[in-house]
Amino acid sequence: MYEVGRLCVKLAGRDAGGKCVVVDVLDSTYVMIDGQTRRRKCNIKHLEPLDIVLKLKKNASHEDVADLLRENKIEVQEKKPKAEKPAKEPKKKAVKKKEIKASKKEPKAKKKSAKKA
Repeated sequence: MYEVGRLCVKLAGRDAGGKCVVVDVLDSTYVMIDGQTRRRKCNIKHLEPLDIVLKLKKNASHEDVADLLRENKIEVQEKKPKAEKPAKEPKKKAVKKKEIKASKKEPKAKKKSAKKA
């Protein structure tokens, strides 16, 4: 029932409702899918097979799957490039309380005692 190229609809999870194609059959309960969903291992209980079987090679790339789905008038969104994070500024050196107290205290000028003998 689930062979390479079988078009399916994802029923469960974050990608539920998206159409996907079986890229590889891993064992009796898991297949590798790709398409309008993320490329990942999926339990066959989470898939609804459709009547369409596309001509696809085993372990085909995402680009091959996307091109094949576009030919069959199924829209596939391209992955967004990851946004660059701004560079972090180096942390300022923490000033210890002892240093603050020491800087407030100025050295006292020694008073000359005028002791007259």
